Amino acid sequence: MRRRAALALAAGLPACAFAQAEVPLRQQARQAGRGFGAAIRSEILAIDPVYAALYAAEAEILTPEWEAKWEALQPEEGRFDHTALNQIIAFAQQHQQRLRGHALIWHQAMPPWLTTALEEGPARARGVLEAHLNAVLPATRATIRDWDVVNEPIANPPGSDNPQPGNESMRQSPWFRALGRDYVEIALRHARALDPTLRLTINEYGVEEATPDAATKRTRLLGLLRHLLDRGCPLDAVGIQAHLQLRRPFEAEPFARFVAELREMGLAVLITELDIREADALPTGLAARDAAVAARAAQFVSAAIGAGCRTVLCWGLSDRDSWLAKEPAVARADGVVTRGLPFDDTLRRKPMWDALARAMR
Repeated sequence: MRRRAALALAAGLPACAFAQAEVPLRQQARQAGRGFGAAIRSEILAIDPVYAALYAAEAEILTPEWEAKWEALQPEEGRFDHTALNQIIAFAQQHQQRLRGHALIWHQAMPPWLTTALEEGPARARGVLEAHLNAVLPATRATIRDWDVVNEPIANPPGSDNPQPGNESMRQSPWFRALGRDYVEIALRHARALDPTLRLTINEYGVEEATPDAATKRTRLLGLLRHLLDRGCPLDAVGIQAHLQLRRPFEAEPFARFVAELREMGLAVLITELDIREADALPTGLAARDAAVAARAAQFVSAAIGAGCRTVLCWGLSDRDSWLAKEPAVARADGVVTRGLPFDDTLRRKPMWDALARAMR
């Protein structure tokens, strides 16, 4: 409690502002041998000290939301800019937090020059991939020991992402078009060559819920993982994003079976981007809405932890800053702000916070 009061005072808040949560999630998770964290943006640290103090109190692990993506780190070929990422690194070091890197290879957050380079043939594509890793991994070696090396390589069913026969499982990203399925292996092997002890992670979404599309995507992801491991490709972990939607059903048993299968392959499993999108028809009143979100969080996280997952990260901490409120593609059409994170827009904890605490204990 004294630590939380000190953080509150450092942020200019009365000590009672954090009194409602005497033991933060990071501490409850750590006491159970687990890790809890959240994605963060550097501008929060610069303009919102109250929210920054909440991150310091609650999160043991931080994921830079944008600052470690390609367009942030290498906006022009050969010109690297770590300014924004270094702000998060400094914050993490100040508050004894670990960092995850997100994401080295992705089909979004690509500067225009990179899109052009990938269209210039396989040799050029491989060259820019390796040059990026050559610059980023040594520079972050002391502070980031886990990277999403490849983000979202799997096609969404029925395969419209990739119409090429025989390649329906892989997203037809610019990386795939340039290098084929091998781009995943190229990136993982090069990362391992640069840093033998770095945890190498593939991060994916859409594999969580009890729908035919999610089942298909789970099968596709397992197929890619088996292919990589059978070839002796280095890979240590799988990140499950967990952007959950209450309008879709969830069943603990098939999801837990999937997590267990990943663990049996020798891979660690992380929940990397947890948030919960409310249903199309909202219950009446905030209490009922928050209860529905908390129930899904408890069911999902309990299933993941029961099957061997030890790390849970949310995609932000507060509804104040959630992409569910700001991104048109996922925001509610009726203008209602989704309450899909553990703290509300006034930074008060919600039933989802309690659900996460119970599940991780």
